[in-house]
Amino acid sequence: MDQAVLKAIRDKKLPGGVLWLEHKGDIYRKAYGKRATVPSGEAMTLNTIFDSASLTKVVATTPCILQLVEQKRLSLEDKVCKFLPELTGDPNKSTITIQHLLTHTSGLLPGIRRGYEWQGYDTGIALATSEASPGHSGYDYRYSDINFILLGEIIRRITGKTLSVFSHESVFAPLKMLDTSFGPATEQAARIAPTTRMEDESILRGIVHDPTARAMGGEAGHAGLFTTAHDLARYSRMILNGGELDGIRVLRTETVELMSTVQTPEIISARRGLGFDIDSPYSGPRGATFPRGSFGHSGWTGTSLWIDPFSRTTVIFLSNRNHPAGGNVLALRHRLGTLAAEATGFDFTKITGALPELARKEKQQARETVRRPVGKVLSGIDVLVAGDFDLMKGLKVGLITNPTGLDRKSRTTIDLLHSAKQVELVSLFGPEHGIRGSLDGNVGDGVDDKTGLPVHSLYAGKDRRKPSPEHLADVDALVFDMQDIGCRFYTYVSTMGLAMEAAEEAGLRFFVLDRVNPIGGLKVAGPLRDGERKFVAFHEIPVQHGMTAGEIAGLYQSELF
Repeated sequence: MDQAVLKAIRDKKLPGGVLWLEHKGDIYRKAYGKRATVPSGEAMTLNTIFDSASLTKVVATTPCILQLVEQKRLSLEDKVCKFLPELTGDPNKSTITIQHLLTHTSGLLPGIRRGYEWQGYDTGIALATSEASPGHSGYDYRYSDINFILLGEIIRRITGKTLSVFSHESVFAPLKMLDTSFGPATEQAARIAPTTRMEDESILRGIVHDPTARAMGGEAGHAGLFTTAHDLARYSRMILNGGELDGIRVLRTETVELMSTVQTPEIISARRGLGFDIDSPYSGPRGATFPRGSFGHSGWTGTSLWIDPFSRTTVIFLSNRNHPAGGNVLALRHRLGTLAAEATGFDFTKITGALPELARKEKQQARETVRRPVGKVLSGIDVLVAGDFDLMKGLKVGLITNPTGLDRKSRTTIDLLHSAKQVELVSLFGPEHGIRGSLDGNVGDGVDDKTGLPVHSLYAGKDRRKPSPEHLADVDALVFDMQDIGCRFYTYVSTMGLAMEAAEEAGLRFFVLDRVNPIGGLKVAGPLRDGERKFVAFHEIPVQHGMTAGEIAGLYQSELF
């Protein structure tokens, strides 16, 4: 293990770190490398205080929430909006429970977007509650800082105390975690491991690295906690002892069991307890030998904690890998997990109760079993037809569509709206490739041969991609009906965004006749858009976004218009 850490330091993956391996009371601990390299070098020490990043979620926020559950001041089944009534904006938000937040199955976004500068705890909460909810609670796994930002605020609203005060009183002080806090004391400053070099060349030290937590004043449910390997070892002993340490009970045994056993539904291949990670894409610190059923968490700054209840082993590795910039400890964490398991001498082949690995086929079967529809799925135009166009009764509408605008009987949305008695279709808007899908390059205006309606091009050049005020003068509402492909760079959802913007400016209603995402809503992949808006990257969403056009429209509405 020493060699693995020292090699990573030589390879400039991190400046230094602290390792703590504990097995049935036996402890191996060591400090490596430098605590700081700029502006001057400082040797790493065992009592170095680290920015723990997302370890905050499981060391502070989770036990505090679960203490409130034990006190019956809330329950895991409680809707989050019971405590945060401002959590509104789409139907999914009203279904999110405390357990969904703790297991990252809320359907909320990974974090608060940083498209502009903001400051203040209250502002952070307002942004967190107003962010879009593109997923479906209980069905979608998406690791999310917002989940724990909301949990931290729920603690404050129930107890009347900040997370820092409540966590100190209820967790850190009872466990004698003397170097653990959201705001390290002045006398501790010399022991704090610095992290990132900022744009002004200053180095963060004793100030949380996470930009959102920093903007919120350094204290949030997802990040902001500073701690040492020694303190984390005491916390881990409490967990392994079923919630008690040195005669002091912090959590009930059954509560610790909920934290350390799978609490996510079978449909979700990522397996998590309440707070703790068990078997997910973030389980690298487990290594290759510790069984599934061990649990832990990691932090962006280079911190990790992994606990194996079968061999009664804890592996803690703390580093400031992003000092002064860059660094990467993903491979090192995995290697240390493997070596730690080997060092115990424990026979992991004879464990009773370990979780089996889910094969890809089994994961897919689980999803299909739970997700299999029990009735017909209707697209937006089918819903409109079934309701005899009541939603648009008396409106003059302009339709944005192409050949994918069909109902379940293969009738075009153009024909259906044109023949409807309750609504008047007065104009058509053609996207890239035109309303019939047969044109390449810039598309000109025209007249639809079948209906005789004017066709206004939304792909006639860079200055002709948004409906003009003149083209909207005779309509009460715009209707969008096109099949999206599920990827950010497809231009149809950009056309929809520009049309929504035009409708907002003109005071018009906007309808989206929704359709399924053809590549599914369970997977989100690829980076977020980086840089300014482009026609192939209208908003800050991943390449594979997992949303339908209607869900994207809801996102646009909540964040742009």
